[in-house]
Amino acid sequence: MKHIVARAVVLCLMLGATTVLLANARNAEVPVARTAFDAFPMTLAGWRATVDPPMAPEVLKVLGVDDYLSRIYYKPSGAAVGLYMGYYGSQRQGDTIHSPLNCLPGAGWEPVSEGRKTIVDADGAGRDITVNRYIVQKGLERQLVLYWYQSHGRVVASEYWSRAFLINDAIRLNRTDGSMVRVIAPIPVGADDDGAAAEALAEEFVRALFPQLPAYLPN
Repeated sequence: MKHIVARAVVLCLMLGATTVLLANARNAEVPVARTAFDAFPMTLAGWRATVDPPMAPEVLKVLGVDDYLSRIYYKPSGAAVGLYMGYYGSQRQGDTIHSPLNCLPGAGWEPVSEGRKTIVDADGAGRDITVNRYIVQKGLERQLVLYWYQSHGRVVASEYWSRAFLINDAIRLNRTDGSMVRVIAPIPVGADDDGAAAEALAEEFVRALFPQLPAYLPN
């Protein structure tokens, strides 16, 4: 619990510093060309999606996203994963990317394990990416969560490094656009594999998802 509190304090300090630095960086960012999420494929390598109901206005106000996608993708077998992507066209005015760890506890989900996972050849062209791997729990329910931050072609697991790159890109490129991608796979009640099957399912989906992202999350 102490490390969670310490992490929250450090992130709050970093958020404050980021806001000040971005506010004093160059203004008038040029909008970056991208394809909106409403054009994102409903079918990915055999996975088929349903669209979740739109988020409530008060939730969107807190998130501050300029575009988002929230869907459930199913395999023919019936296995499913949840996908959320949030895109921020500019993070200069305080609307910065929110970590899922800030939102899940508010919905009753608590992290019970945490770490990182490297997905080898995620794009099918030899690129490896490292993402966050969490197991969260609410009552008897558990979920395997993979998430990462993505901007300008860069995939980052660390929220601290994501903030550092944001400041650097604001100064060097005059760009503060960025995104967060989250994939959730349910862990069956009673499963004793520490989420291994759910992790394999989520990784399979990421391999179908990742090559599609450049058009929607600009390099």
